[in-house]
Formats: sequence, C-alpha cells, structure tokens
Amino acid sequence: MSARHPIISVTGSSGAGTTSVRNTFEQIFRREDVSAVYIEGDGFHAYDRDTMRAMMAHEPTLSHFAPRANLLPELEEVFRSYSESGTGRTRHYAHDDEDAARYGVPVGSFTPWEPFQPGSDLLFYEGLHGCVVDNNVDLARYPDLKIGVVPVINLEWIQKLHRDRSTRGYSTEAVTDVILRRMPDYVQTICPQFSWTDINFQRVPTVDTSNPFIARWIPTADESMVVIRFKDPKGIDFSYLVSMIHDSFMSRANSIVIPGGKLDLAMQLILTPIIMQLVERRRRLA
Repeated sequence: MSARHPIISVTGSSGAGTTSVRNTFEQIFRREDVSAVYIEGDGFHAYDRDTMRAMMAHEPTLSHFAPRANLLPELEEVFRSYSESGTGRTRHYAHDDEDAARYGVPVGSFTPWEPFQPGSDLLFYEGLHGCVVDNNVDLARYPDLKIGVVPVINLEWIQKLHRDRSTRGYSTEAVTDVILRRMPDYVQTICPQFSWTDINFQRVPTVDTSNPFIARWIPTADESMVVIRFKDPKGIDFSYLVSMIHDSFMSRANSIVIPGGKLDLAMQLILTPIIMQLVERRRRLA
C-alpha cells in the first residue's frame, strides 16, 4: 500500500457487473477531478484467442480464471512499480469488432504494451485477479482499496449467458461449456479473493432464478437487493447510510442491505469519501 501512489482494485468474475462499478468510479473521478490510470484484467491474459482455443482443445479444464492463463507475476510487478513510483504499463484485449476498431488490432489479439501517463492520482484495476494470493503472487498486499463485485452465482450465470449471446454471438451451449470449464478455477481462484476485499457488493435477485440456463431476461435492479459487506466496519456511519438510502437495513454488524436500484447512490456515498481520503493524502505528500 502506498500513500503517494494509491491503487484501487475491483475484482469480479466475467459477467459479474464490474464494468458497471467501473462506470460509477469514473463518475466519481470526473466529479472530484481525480486523474486515474486504468488496468483491464483482460490485458494480462497470457494468450490471444487463437492460442487459447488451441490450448483448450488439449486441456479441456483450462479457463481465463486460471492463474496459469494469465500474466499474474507481471500484473504484480505493475502494482509494485506503481505503488513505489507511479509508473507501470498495460495493454488492451480486443473482444469484438468494436474493440478492434478502437484499438486498431484484430479481434482476439492484444495491443502493444504502453507505459502509464505520468502524474496520475491513482491506479484503477478492474478484472478477475486483483486480489489473488497464492504460492507465486500476492496481489492483495498492494491495493489501498479492494472492492469485490459478487452476484449470487445463478444471477452471475444469467448475466454471462445474456452478455455472451447478445454481444459475442455465442450459443447457450457454448456459454454453458465455458461455465462448466471455469468451475474448478472459480472455486480455487476467484472465490478466495473475496476474503481479502475491503468491501463486497453482492447482488441478490428477488425473483426465481432456479434455472439460469433458460432465463429469458436478467433480473432488473428493482427485482434485486444488494448486500454490502465491510471487512472492517470501524468508521462506517451505518446510521447515516440507512437514513440516506430508502428501504435499506443492516443485516449484520458489518453489512447493509439496499434495494438494487440504489446501488449507484450507495457506491457514491460509501466510496467518494474513501477515494478523496486517498487522493488528498497523496496530494499532501506530492
């Protein structure tokens, strides 16, 4: 952790809603005039799409959730470098034609590595592995604020099925195969990270999601509740949050439950003072 060069890590599996969380952070950064550099976890995949498909043909359980399919030591080095000197590098992965046009590379490939722009206030990571701790890396020790985005698993599957079918053209069977392939790594690599996070946002549907593979639509925000868990509730003004967020309540001494439609408001109320504390401390030391 670094007072001069803070890092925020948002960790969640594919389809969990981390992109929506990133959008909220971007709103806060823009409103509070915070200069951030961004890392997308996809940029640290170890293989391009064609290579990954070839490897999976010989190793059916391999998935992007697996540490061995990602450049985690390189990601840890970026975290270390940024925390020490505000420097680092990243690249982008082109998922689809829109990404390919934006980055100028073929679909399923990476852009060249590029250094961060100097003078940033903080580093923002969004991806699958922001808090991995294993025998090879300890990514959780670097971020100053660690956020987990963790829908209940049936809802996560519904979100992934709908996204991959609508935006990536996959069949239900193909997405189901991906989910099955990822399960060992989901259990062994993804889930343990949420014990390291400072705050978890878990969306829970209030409608029937018993069979996610035939769900015709994603439960809406109004059909969901969100459980917000604080690893260390000290200093969190729960009475203020409950008064500001209509129909919210505390379910445990470190958890508050809110209506799904109030997630953006809750994140603004909870995260803005934390972000500004990190940024103001950095600016005092600059």
